[in-house]
Amino acid sequence: MKYGLLVISHGSRNENWVRLVDQAVDEVQLPNSIPKESSFLELVENRLIQDGIYRLEAKGITDIIVIPLFVSSGSTHLDEISYALRMTSKPTLETDMEPMDIKANIHLGVPVDDDPIIANILYERISDLSDNPQQEVICLVGHGSKEKGFYAKWRSGLDSLARRVQLIGNFAGSESAMLLPNQVASKMKVLNKKYPEHKIIIVPLFLSEGYFTNEVIPSRLKDFNYLYNGKPILPDKKISQWIEQQVSLMTTE
Repeated sequence: MKYGLLVISHGSRNENWVRLVDQAVDEVQLPNSIPKESSFLELVENRLIQDGIYRLEAKGITDIIVIPLFVSSGSTHLDEISYALRMTSKPTLETDMEPMDIKANIHLGVPVDDDPIIANILYERISDLSDNPQQEVICLVGHGSKEKGFYAKWRSGLDSLARRVQLIGNFAGSESAMLLPNQVASKMKVLNKKYPEHKIIIVPLFLSEGYFTNEVIPSRLKDFNYLYNGKPILPDKKISQWIEQQVSLMTTE
């Protein structure tokens, strides 16, 4: 048995987005010189999932640990990836992806969801906005999904992660909202009614700064008072630790 690591994320035409993911994977410290590859679902030429598989198998890898660098189990892309990696016999939703050419055994990890390491990253991102936690509440905002089943996974992960951040920062309360479906305004109204004298801190749940953190979230909040700095998860060395943690669990089973 010879292990290799394949970290899969969505991909982007933005070179800085790709650089941040590559940096996180480069900083992963693995035992026994386990080789690693960073690959993408789409948009990054010669760096797609099949490319990563071929590169690892060319090094004699018999068992590939796959870590999906996505923020929620509710991502429909994870359903596609699981099918493409032959972990499921058919996708839940229609997809253009086909089962991949794989000789190695695949060991599939989990996305961010409500991991405590990620909760600590999110708290650090908003800590400069907070000066009196007991007079502040947080609202965690993620992309979300309208699809049956996937919505529930998004909801569960967001609520649990928001609660973790609340407890770390000793905030008075927490809420979570999806951009899809558009819940931001309704959740802000809930917080304003429940905590009329409190400040609301918006916590974005996105890997990298971009369209959603810079434009979409502020546009959905234009009618409300809130604190927001738009800081995403990356860059942060703790993402590498999160990957290392999963690899350690799967190589010691």
